[in-house]
Amino acid sequence: MHSVMSTTNNHINYIEFRAKDLENTKLFYTSVFNWKFTDNEPKYVSFENSGITGGFEKTEDKIENGVLVVVYHSDLKAVKEKVIEAGGRISKDIFSFPGGQRFEFKDPSGNKLAVWSE
Repeated sequence: MHSVMSTTNNHINYIEFRAKDLENTKLFYTSVFNWKFTDNEPKYVSFENSGITGGFEKTEDKIENGVLVVVYHSDLKAVKEKVIEAGGRISKDIFSFPGGQRFEFKDPSGNKLAVWSE
């Protein structure tokens, strides 16, 4: 995740999709919407020039809910506790990635989101 992201607490600032074929995905979004892509890892590309930055993660799994909305907050541990206290469920505990750390959770309705920080 990365480049030019706004880092305002509690704001959505990144959207992550799943994709079966990253090269085909890049060709599609470049030709249709003129999005710009950066290869970050063998199984991950980020995009910009789309109104909000985001990325595509390669997956072999069935894509059911292919979008991961990512919220920024400077204090991951505090927000993680608030998620739990409010009835959310942590689905992936805090982990590091190039550029920061994040955790993933499901809200009380089962929607999956993530929170990240530098």
